[in-house]
This record gives sequence, C-alpha cells and structure tokens, in this order.
Amino acid sequence: MTTEAPRTERAGILLVDDMEDNLIALEAVLGTLNEPLVRARSGEEAMKALLRQKFAVVLLDVRMPGMDGFETASHIKRLDQTKDVPIIFLTGAENDSGYAFRGYATGAADFLTKPFDPWVLRAKVNVFLELHRKNRQLERLLAQERRQFEILAGQLARIGEQVEQECPDTASPLRNQVARMRETLAEMRRDHSA
Repeated sequence: MTTEAPRTERAGILLVDDMEDNLIALEAVLGTLNEPLVRARSGEEAMKALLRQKFAVVLLDVRMPGMDGFETASHIKRLDQTKDVPIIFLTGAENDSGYAFRGYATGAADFLTKPFDPWVLRAKVNVFLELHRKNRQLERLLAQERRQFEILAGQLARIGEQVEQECPDTASPLRNQVARMRETLAEMRRDHSA
C-alpha cells in the first residue's frame, strides 16, 4: 500500500525513483513488511517527504533527471533532521564500481544493482526497520529517564529547602548531607545534558 507522505509517528520506507515500473516493483517486494511505503518521483519530492515525515530507510535511484540520487543523498546528509536516515542506492548501472564508490562517499549505507534479489532487498530493509524501532524505543526510554530524573531533582530540592528551614545550624551533618546531594544532583544534570 502506497501513501502520500502524511505526518505520522510511524516511520516508513521512502521509495525514490522516476520510473513507475521501478516503484511498482519496490512496492511488490516491500509490501509484505507491512510498513508505510511512500513514493517520490524525484530528488525534490524526496526532500519534501523527508521534511514532512520520519523514515527508517530511503531507497534511492541513482539516475534521475534533475537532481540525481547522489545530489539528493548529499542534501539528505546535510540536514540535521535527515542526516541519520540510512540510504540504500539502487542503480541499473551494472558493475560500475565508480557509482558504488560515489554512493558510499555520499553517505550510502548500501548499494544494490538492478535487477536486485527481492529476498536480499527485503532483508536489508528489514534490518534498517528494526534498527529504527530500537532507536525509537531507546529515545522513549531516555525521555522517560529524563522525566524521572527531573521529578527526583524537584523532590530533592524541596527536601533541601525543608532541611534548611528546620535546621538552622549550618554545621549540621544533615545540612552537609543535603549540600552533597545537591552537588551530586548538579553533576548528574551535567552528565544528562551532555
């Protein structure tokens, strides 16, 4: 199932090729992965899609009129929000090592020659989908950890204020312990923000 590039939390697969037959072939091979497949018929369309939506991987044809695959990849890798999206180049140029070298030089994760083995393509794309899922899961866990840290920091700040109010003796062991907790908290904040 192919969609226009809607705003969605679920990352999909961006298919970039100027030839309708190639897009149909990619959809047939990758449709069984049950992930959103988004078409782009040019480098310009690909960039617009990448700015609207997150993708787990981009399948990018090398030879396209206008902005070719290499130029498109260069633009993808230059932008902060897209620079980490893996790119698999697809080309009909058989055994042209210059294309492969240029593809890897522009940041490609892989390079396949058409006609490609459907099983190999599906397996490679599936690896990037799984990596994307794991990264998203890690991002959620880190965000949850940050929230919990901020809750703890707030609680420690309130305890510190209460101890200072109830224990006016600045040489008190309890006040010293609160001061050490604040120092530790400040160090933890620096570590979390790094």
